[in-house]
Amino acid sequence: MPKVLNLADRIEKQLPPQLVEFMESTALIAGGLGWRLYLVGGTVRDLLLGRPNYDLDMVVEGDALALGKRLTETRKTGITVHSRFGTVKLRWQSWTIDIATARTETYARPGALPEAKPGLLANDLFRRDFTVNAMAVELFSGRWGQLIDLYGGLKDLKAGLIRILHDNSFIDDATRIWRAIRYEQRLDFVIEPATLRLLKRDIPRLDTISGDRIRHELELALKESAPEKVLRRASDLRVLAKINPRLKGNDWLAERFQAAREYTRPDSPPVPLYLSLLAYPLPAHDIEDMIAFLHLPKTEAQVLQETAELKSVIKLLDKPKLKLKRSEIFRLLTGYAAAALETNLIAADSPAVRKHIRLFLTKLRYGKSAITGEDLIKLGVPQGPQVKNILGKLLDARLDGNVRSRKGEEELASSWILSCTRHGGC
Repeated sequence: MPKVLNLADRIEKQLPPQLVEFMESTALIAGGLGWRLYLVGGTVRDLLLGRPNYDLDMVVEGDALALGKRLTETRKTGITVHSRFGTVKLRWQSWTIDIATARTETYARPGALPEAKPGLLANDLFRRDFTVNAMAVELFSGRWGQLIDLYGGLKDLKAGLIRILHDNSFIDDATRIWRAIRYEQRLDFVIEPATLRLLKRDIPRLDTISGDRIRHELELALKESAPEKVLRRASDLRVLAKINPRLKGNDWLAERFQAAREYTRPDSPPVPLYLSLLAYPLPAHDIEDMIAFLHLPKTEAQVLQETAELKSVIKLLDKPKLKLKRSEIFRLLTGYAAAALETNLIAADSPAVRKHIRLFLTKLRYGKSAITGEDLIKLGVPQGPQVKNILGKLLDARLDGNVRSRKGEEELASSWILSCTRHGGC
């Protein structure tokens, strides 16, 4: 009989003490109710790989909903209940903890959400996507830390392989195609040959998946530390083309993604910026199709639309030998979402365009005149369009450096008002 691997030491060393205590106390509560609790999935995989992963995923051979509610009675914990799947999501301190009832799943048709029924741990592990995610660790007294590996996950982990558990895996849920690519690139593994053959066979099954679920998988890919690797592999396999045939994961995109990371906060993946860079080469009608297919939220859709619109506007900024007035740059770029401007800044090939967009984003967009419409009315300007016109001219003067103070604006406005009076209006 092979020796049972125990991960107790790894749990103690790799997980924060608060999470270890949480697992211990949760296992005691479950045991008191006659249930067994297990740590499962990605947390186990990453313990074995020595990778940080503090989002706990646990399975109970019992009632996860009742266990979750019991936990809210013993500590300050937020809870979200998903009765259909027998799962609860707990928010405790800075962590997210998922607890699921051990279950079996069946699919009424390819691409449908599964129907879940309570089951045993072996059933629960078999329903998972890949062998490396189908391992568990026992958390109940006397067997704390013992690894349960029913489907060869540890062997595949050591070999660096992504392998499905059965031949119909991608048929049941074609989003696993995206997940296979994502794990392969994140872990620097390879998709096992038979799994890759089935993946290629079942790419048409992505048509059975809703746009919302595809968007979720794409967003997860964009949250990876190097999403360009995932998109290049998805492009090579013709998976990315299922979103739009013109989308490409290539050197151009990789260079722009790297620039996006340098431009933004290093601790926060610039997902909206990645998405608009991915869509940047598409013509406007394809962008509209992509927005509709993915059911993009209004804000994200607007960024993609404005990014496409700006591609024609910024041609007017490509004047390296002519000095554009700051007010001209402001008039061309004001009103567009910052993310759309940032996308064009990163994507543009012209140094002059990049220079002008950077000037707008860092300085010009914050410009405003010192005096207001009410100030102009007090100076004698009648209410109406003339107030707006003069305010616009004052802002231009401020941006171009022709005036630098409130007093200067007042003097300039007064001179315009006097001129208009002499000529019978402006």
